[in-house]
Amino acid sequence: MVELLQQRAGRHVWQLLLPVLALAIRKHPGPVVLVGSPFEPFGPSLHAQGLPLDRLLCIRSEKAAPRLWAAEQALRCADVAAVLAWLPQSRSAELRRLHMAAQQHGRLLFVLRGIDARHEASPARLRLLVGGVDLMELHILKRRGPPLETPLALPAFPSRLAALLEARKTRGTVVAPVLLTQRKTHVLDRTAALT
Repeated sequence: MVELLQQRAGRHVWQLLLPVLALAIRKHPGPVVLVGSPFEPFGPSLHAQGLPLDRLLCIRSEKAAPRLWAAEQALRCADVAAVLAWLPQSRSAELRRLHMAAQQHGRLLFVLRGIDARHEASPARLRLLVGGVDLMELHILKRRGPPLETPLALPAFPSRLAALLEARKTRGTVVAPVLLTQRKTHVLDRTAALT
């Protein structure tokens, strides 16, 4: 069980977890189960990074009890590769039960909670505080071994997307006017001249 804490639910978790999820679906035939995801995953991006959309199973519920139940049942399912559960209201005893189910059945479990849970007890062996916007900052709150005082800085976006975003920032907004000659041209020629 890995616990990820965020100020508000963000998409950085995908950038962080996609490599391990892509590896998990290569080893196991079943789906990655999303329980209570606060946003719709963008399939083409996930697919480009190794997680096909047809391998995702989304379970939606606004209430905490059905989310916990769904996460525990998914962990007990033999075909499931991994479980990502957004459980902002869960307590330590409930997390312990999920942790035990993940250990007993050999499943990957990622629990996502709010930043206010960082002072609560947790059975997770690894607890990460995820922050930042353009650069993802990982504060390791709990791990095996000595504490890590300085946060890790990781790219917040995949390399291709980061390159596109940077190009958009640096591209000038002023477009030079295109002068068309008075000769008769085909409509496609005029369209090509305007771009």
